[in-house]
Amino acid sequence: MCIGAHMSISGGLHKALLRGKELACDTIQIFTKSNMQWKARDLAEKEIKLFKKTLVETGIGPVVGHDTYLINLASPDKETYKKSVDSFIVEMLRSESIGVPYLVMHPGAHMDKGEKWGLKRIASSLNTVFKATKGTHVTVLLETTAGQGTNLGYAFDHLAQIMDMSEEPERLAVCYDTCHTFAAGYDIRTKKAYNATLREFDKVIGLDRVKVFHFNDARKQLGSRVDRHEHIGKGLIGLEAFRFILTDPRFRDTPKILETPKGEIKGRSWDEVNLKTLRKLMSS
Repeated sequence: MCIGAHMSISGGLHKALLRGKELACDTIQIFTKSNMQWKARDLAEKEIKLFKKTLVETGIGPVVGHDTYLINLASPDKETYKKSVDSFIVEMLRSESIGVPYLVMHPGAHMDKGEKWGLKRIASSLNTVFKATKGTHVTVLLETTAGQGTNLGYAFDHLAQIMDMSEEPERLAVCYDTCHTFAAGYDIRTKKAYNATLREFDKVIGLDRVKVFHFNDARKQLGSRVDRHEHIGKGLIGLEAFRFILTDPRFRDTPKILETPKGEIKGRSWDEVNLKTLRKLMSS
């Protein structure tokens, strides 16, 4: 099924794998460093070896990385822009060192400079990042966004334009977030709507570019442009949309990762409950 959830790296990167194993995850997503700090200390060789050893022992894979939320590759502010590019380069190299094949990132926010300007800025930033990380094997996954504020990536065409302007488009692919795309106006609640949305994605970008799904239900309505995640089947998307993806042979081996709210319900973690829901959808 290749399903899993975002796991905490508290106590060490390898701990995320152990937490995922406890929930019988096939795949997990992690932050490779603190998601609220610009700088990160270098990983010690023993940490890298322990992560790789635990990766083999748990059998989890692939592990998907997610960059820090501070990064904005479309920022018009010189200081923030430099920090963003430098930090993203570090995250690329960090992912490479531990064998993480995908690094998910939110494309960026243009901060009132305009969408056309922002998309060019992102493509240029990624070109700089790719030049600084020659020889690495990490694929950058542009995440579909809800389009809140001035965030880019809420339209499939935004991602297509970034790829078209990239000097190394083969190093780019897509992470499809169900909550974000729903909030952006792409409906998948019925079979007809699901097929129509995927046809549009295939026409604009290509379904072969979808390398990871973020599985999140939505608290806000279709086209609201508001990013609010909800537990599977508890939001406005509903269960059937997730069944469509889970049973779609085109995405059989594509990682499907929960980013639903953490916490507990009746003594069980919400991750456990949501994963059980997904497994039931698949088996039924």
